[in-house]
Amino acid sequence: MSPSKTIIIVLVTLVIGFASGFILRPVIAPAQQTVAIASPSIAPASSEARGTQYFVANIEEARQVVAGCRDGLVRGGECATAEEAIVQVDAQERRKRFLGN
Repeated sequence: MSPSKTIIIVLVTLVIGFASGFILRPVIAPAQQTVAIASPSIAPASSEARGTQYFVANIEEARQVVAGCRDGLVRGGECATAEEAIVQVDAQERRKRFLGN
């Protein structure tokens, strides 16, 4: 068998394998079904950390969370997001002062 035939056979085999993988993927690993919330007016329990956008809008609360993180009273993902929000707000204020807006 010549090297060019070997390369062609390998490439054809790979193409067939990838194509069958894409075709059979919905059968092998079906998409997970999500459950709809019966009452959208009821907010879910807040077990997740609040995002940076929340803390940018509520900067004083972000400063309190960061102070709590330094004291060891607050732990988790909120420490990083609150600190990131403070950095963003401070950068916006410096930019406004520098540009004179």
